[in-house]
Amino acid sequence: MKSFIVFFIVLFSTVVQAETMYVSDIIEITVRTGPEIGNKIIAMIKSGEKVEMLKPEETENDWLFVRIANGKEGWVLRRFLKSKETDGLILERLKKKHNVLKNQAVSLIEENKVYKKKNKKLNSELKTNKEMSDKIKSSYETLKKESAEFLELKSNYKKASSKLIEQTKKAEKLEEELTSLLLHQNIKWFLSGAGVLLLGFVIGFSIKRQRRRSFLL
Repeated sequence: MKSFIVFFIVLFSTVVQAETMYVSDIIEITVRTGPEIGNKIIAMIKSGEKVEMLKPEETENDWLFVRIANGKEGWVLRRFLKSKETDGLILERLKKKHNVLKNQAVSLIEENKVYKKKNKKLNSELKTNKEMSDKIKSSYETLKKESAEFLELKSNYKKASSKLIEQTKKAEKLEEELTSLLLHQNIKWFLSGAGVLLLGFVIGFSIKRQRRRSFLL
């Protein structure tokens, strides 16, 4: 039971005290079964690979006990490890970032070309629409002017029509009056002529009668 508790404490302290380290800028280093050059090599790790430092209190001189990426545990020389990323890793990350940015730049350039074409097309359509708008505006102004002239002509026509109707009524009235006057005048002349004829007949008859009386005497 005591040994189990000790094992649990050691395991817990290992998890808590684990620290990420990086293999320094060299080609490869060895991971051994013990903290000596003569111990068996259990793995080879390359520059930039991550390792977890275990049991820092159990370090042996220049050796550190670590766990590598595949889960194996062993000893490596301290001088080949560093707590910060290596220049190679930083350079590699920057290269990847550069490639991503480069691809993004290429994509943006292509998009920019597409947008330029669209912008050119839109400018052309805008120019055409402006010309059409100017024509429509000019036609509208012409129509507006002609409409104003038409309304004026219509108003003048209505006034002239009204005046013509009024004058026509006056002419008809005058014609009626003239007709009536001529009728009265004809009747007057007729009556005058008839009176003259009647008077002449009476005078003639009277003269005849007087002559007849003179002849009898």
